Amino acid sequence: MTLNSAPALLDLRQDVALLTSAIIDINSVSGNETELADAVEAALRALPQYTVVRDGDAIIARTELGRPERVILAGHLDTVPLPTVPGSLGTVPATWESGVPGEGILFGRGTTDMKGGVAVQLALAATLFDGGREPDRDVTFVFYDHEEVEAVKSGLGRLVRNHGDLLDGDFAILLEPTHGTVEGGCNGTSRFEATTLGETAHSARAWMGSNAIHAAAPILARLAAYEPRTINVDGLDYRESLNAVKINGGTAGNVIPDRCVVEINYRFAPDKTPDEAEAHVRELLEGFEVVRTDAAAGARPGLNHPAAASFVAAVGAEPKPKYGWTDVARFSELGIPAVNFGPGDPLLAHKDNEHVDADAIRECLRALRTWLGQ
Repeated sequence: MTLNSAPALLDLRQDVALLTSAIIDINSVSGNETELADAVEAALRALPQYTVVRDGDAIIARTELGRPERVILAGHLDTVPLPTVPGSLGTVPATWESGVPGEGILFGRGTTDMKGGVAVQLALAATLFDGGREPDRDVTFVFYDHEEVEAVKSGLGRLVRNHGDLLDGDFAILLEPTHGTVEGGCNGTSRFEATTLGETAHSARAWMGSNAIHAAAPILARLAAYEPRTINVDGLDYRESLNAVKINGGTAGNVIPDRCVVEINYRFAPDKTPDEAEAHVRELLEGFEVVRTDAAAGARPGLNHPAAASFVAAVGAEPKPKYGWTDVARFSELGIPAVNFGPGDPLLAHKDNEHVDADAIRECLRALRTWLGQ
């Protein structure tokens, strides 16, 4: 978008699958969300029922009806980079497999992660007050930038810091792709570096040194033998995983390495804190130098909250756990029970053939309208 040009126009009242396609057509790879944020802000400010606040490329729109309960519907505007393989369908602009807009499968970057969910949010915002009706709960819509990059850049994190009072609520739904099934909470994640030291020597006289890569073999053996646990948290079974994800050591093909670093990722159930997860890893790797380099707490499912129970009933499918980390954890840190619920197969997120069925987007919108008394 050129400087001072008008924002792209989004018709929030068109079919929600067509709205999804229009949103995808506005390229919003992380760091390039401004054009889409401008379009979202303009569309929301045209709706008089909402108080709208913008912070950078994040937008909050809130009803102020004085209801005893407030729910939050949140989604990120950014996507991962576009495919680099020629001919990939999961790119920008969007394409319809059928050749008929609104029918069948929609391909494009963000179709599942998570422009379909964002379209559902916007369609809801536009129609909640149709026909003189009002939702039976106050609603806060949150759209934010920089979800697909390092946590320090998170637009939602910035909103928490700058406008935390506007994020108060009783229950939150993050419209990440879940195949239209409620996924409660999420696993936590942490990263560690386990380091072994040796002594350099010429590889032709290896006995004169000590091989740090060889010394890392017990670390890999313990990780390979480790049996991940499945832990029930508030009725949902969270499957953990603990794996070496990267190894680095050595300086040249004829030098015995004097240092080796094994990077480890632990996805842990939300029954424990990052510190408790660290203690578990340290116990497994006792005798080795272990440093925690990153950690994010998980989120308990929160399905015992009345709003969550009524939402699960409206969706009509058995809830599942979320194995990966999502921003529901940020809401959990604020004391707000949160679940994931959105259109599309999460296994297709970030793939070069990313796609979603138009009817899945429509069904997601229907479930949320039913729940909100529409």
